[in-house]
Amino acid sequence: MITLYTAPTPNGWKVSVLLEELGLPYQVESINLMANEQKQPEFLAKNPNGRIPVIVDHDANDLVIFESGAIMIYLAEKAGRLLPTDTAGRFAALQWLMFQMGGVGPMMGQANVFHRYLPERIPVAIDRYQNECRRLFEVLDARLAQSQWLAGDDFTIADIANWCWVRTYRWSGVSIDNLPNLRRWLDAMKERPACQKGITVPFAVPALDEVDDGAAAKAFAEAARNMVQR
Repeated sequence: MITLYTAPTPNGWKVSVLLEELGLPYQVESINLMANEQKQPEFLAKNPNGRIPVIVDHDANDLVIFESGAIMIYLAEKAGRLLPTDTAGRFAALQWLMFQMGGVGPMMGQANVFHRYLPERIPVAIDRYQNECRRLFEVLDARLAQSQWLAGDDFTIADIANWCWVRTYRWSGVSIDNLPNLRRWLDAMKERPACQKGITVPFAVPALDEVDDGAAAKAFAEAARNMVQR
């Protein structure tokens, strides 16, 4: 049994979607980010960086793992699925996983900060991060013009990691217009039952890939208030 400490964010969804795809049994501990539960001593003992997600594998002497990318590699290897074992296939998947870890996630996160959360508008910062997100989306689109999935013919953890962030492009204020391969991939991911279920863990939040900008802002604000109450 796996215990997943998580919250409804792209990094949290990466692990819950993967657990659903792998069919591994797990239980959820919801971490209230708005109440700073991730900064409390009990949580910091599991992840000294104070970030979700974290897993505890009770079948492996209560092994604790933090950092979403490390967790994804561990779970895929544990289950023997979604991470190829041949050298070429393995590193095809890992390089696109690291593309998300080092590029898509941080840049979209910064776009969110400057576009959504700061009380002061700083146009140069907003433009810088939104433009970089768009450039990264174009890299993904070019890759997906060559193959069905990011690592090639097979669906892997790289697709899950990137999708959980890219699907929130509206929230970051980034367009996916004229990126047909990326849109095809987004639509294919969205149809997977494990993806649909995984993004409702630990609870459902507004579908930012479906609503208009104004509705998204209002709905996400409501979700944030609900998180404080949980």
